[in-house]
Amino acid sequence: MNFTGSAIAIFNRSIEDYHNKNNVDTPISNPYKEGSIEAVLYLKNWIDTVQWHLEDIIRDPQIDPSEALLLKRRIDKSNQERTDLVEMIDSWFLERYNNVQIQQGATINTETPAWAIDRLSILQLKIYHMKEEAHRESASPEHREKCRQKLNVLLLQEQDLSSAIDALLEDIAAGRKYMKVYKQMKMYNDPATNPILYKK
Repeated sequence: MNFTGSAIAIFNRSIEDYHNKNNVDTPISNPYKEGSIEAVLYLKNWIDTVQWHLEDIIRDPQIDPSEALLLKRRIDKSNQERTDLVEMIDSWFLERYNNVQIQQGATINTETPAWAIDRLSILQLKIYHMKEEAHRESASPEHREKCRQKLNVLLLQEQDLSSAIDALLEDIAAGRKYMKVYKQMKMYNDPATNPILYKK
């Protein structure tokens, strides 16, 4: 199986595991070997899945403002964890292709493999929840049909994104493309670079 096929299977297992209890406070039970790329991918999607539902909760118009603030802080922390994991996955790819002889004229991609895989993880969540909406009995037939049409687009996007990622990995392995990792350096999370924080 190609890399994206394996990743999608791991993402879907994470999503199914989460929805067994469907609670944002459910502790993760990662089924993969600690330190393996599979365990990292599972953790990555678990974080995405919990955050997906936190984003739903915070949009409740009746939410208590103090609870919303706590949720916002939790989402911010989740975003930082997500970014850290993406960079960890890219480090794994850098190590994997460390000895590849880069060909003359090789080019760099607009995004690293891990950031594309980040989009693939979130796409699996869109597909899962759009399927739910497409079959939700309490929804109108018009709503279900509209969601079925959207689902078809998402499934096509899954095919296109998967093939693009696998082609990128093949090009990197062959030396036709090379990768660099630029740390995100999010300034608002750093007390030394966010003026609201360092002026306190």
